Amino acid sequence: MSPTQETLENDIRTAANRLSDWIVDSAFPRWHSGGYDSESGAFFETIDIVSGKGTDAPVRTRVPARQIYCFAQAGTLGWQGPWREVVAHGLNWYLEHCRIPDTSFAAVVATDGTHLDSDFDLYNQAFALLAFAHAGHVLTERRTDLFADAAGLLTLLREYYGHPAAGFREANPDRLPLCSNPHMHLFEAALALEEVGAGSIWSDLADEIARLAMDKFIDPVSGGLREFFNLDWSPFAGEQGRIMEPGHQFEWSWLLTRWGKARNDFEALAKARRLYQIGISHGVDPERQVAIMTLHDDFSVFNPMARLWGQTEWLKAAVSMAGVSIGCERDAYLADVLRAMKALETYFEDVPDGLWKDKFDKMYTFKTEPAPASSFYHIVCAALELSDFCSQI
Repeated sequence: MSPTQETLENDIRTAANRLSDWIVDSAFPRWHSGGYDSESGAFFETIDIVSGKGTDAPVRTRVPARQIYCFAQAGTLGWQGPWREVVAHGLNWYLEHCRIPDTSFAAVVATDGTHLDSDFDLYNQAFALLAFAHAGHVLTERRTDLFADAAGLLTLLREYYGHPAAGFREANPDRLPLCSNPHMHLFEAALALEEVGAGSIWSDLADEIARLAMDKFIDPVSGGLREFFNLDWSPFAGEQGRIMEPGHQFEWSWLLTRWGKARNDFEALAKARRLYQIGISHGVDPERQVAIMTLHDDFSVFNPMARLWGQTEWLKAAVSMAGVSIGCERDAYLADVLRAMKALETYFEDVPDGLWKDKFDKMYTFKTEPAPASSFYHIVCAALELSDFCSQI
């Protein structure tokens, strides 16, 4: 090991410990006391920065699903609070108030569980599957039922929303554009369900989405991943079809690396590497040193806003790239891990412990707003990836 690599690895261990300590000592207590109603089992959409209490903002159903994931990981990260109770009680509320009987999950509910928007959104179904995976893993007494619920939801998705070529449509009847982003989270959920032993259907789904991404979502010339598509999975017309998000280049890079390693698929690893290169070369603002929101397909900047979640995906992708690299190339990825960590921690400054800011504009100003619960999933996942990496170096 070179002196440079040893220094980088030591710095990464320090950063990983700092992030884990912050999550365990500040974030989980904060989101347990202020972001969760222990009586009803409901999770709040946001926490007010001043009062530290959950707000009455409408709750996107992806939020309780994500919070179930977070608290299911709390024990692994070392939180000694009642995480299992939160998962079980929160899951009960989620299934009772967010699921439409005999069908899929609604889009938005009130804090009392009243449906405000019952429309189908593929994105929300992906997070239901992720919640089933992680809740089923830690709630062993409910595992069989939760894995059956997941399989039932997949059956529904395939029957009513399955695309004749691969993947899924946005609605039935069809609605354009088709989107890669929900598939990214379906890919993540499928890998999670595969890893917890929920059945071969999840390996099949992961393989299907990986191929769809490599064949259709990723541009064959530039190697960049698009967001919006026509019904035949060709790029959508106009400016919308040109959109590429740096955070999603990183996130798909992380997922394709996971899948490529598991399947020994070198094409996936090569495409993951190219996605990372695009993200780091074009999607990180050289002055603010943060991952920005959107690019055009020529890699020019479209939206320079930098949200918190993009920093976590940069961090995860840098970790995964370091894990499949050697020598000077690995050193460069290790340095990027530290850059991404520094970017992420910027969002934790000047707010109460355990909360965060979300939107950082090109004028170096953060938007003043309640802290969004949806960011916690990104932070927890990044911390887990970083911790796992550190256990192997």
